[in-house]
Amino acid sequence: MIGKVQDKAEELAGAAQETYGDVTDSPEHSVKGAARKYASQASYAVRDAADTIKTQVSDKPYAGVAIAAAVGVVFGYLLGRK
Repeated sequence: MIGKVQDKAEELAGAAQETYGDVTDSPEHSVKGAARKYASQASYAVRDAADTIKTQVSDKPYAGVAIAAAVGVVFGYLLGRK
C-alpha cells in the first residue's frame, strides 16, 4: 500500500516538473519530469504484476512450480548452447 502511494506521489511530482518545464520553456525540466512520471508508472505496473503472480502461485502452487521448472529448462538450454 505504501509503495503505491509513493509511486503515485512520484508520478504527480514528475507531472508537475514536466509542466514547469513546459511553462518555463525548459527542455531539461520537461524531460526529467516526463522520465520521473513514466518511471513511477512502470514501477507501479511491475509491482501490480508481481502481486498478481504471487496471488496466482499461492492459489495454484503446483502450476507455479511447473512454470518455474519450464523456465529453468529453457534458460539452461539457452545458456548451455555454444
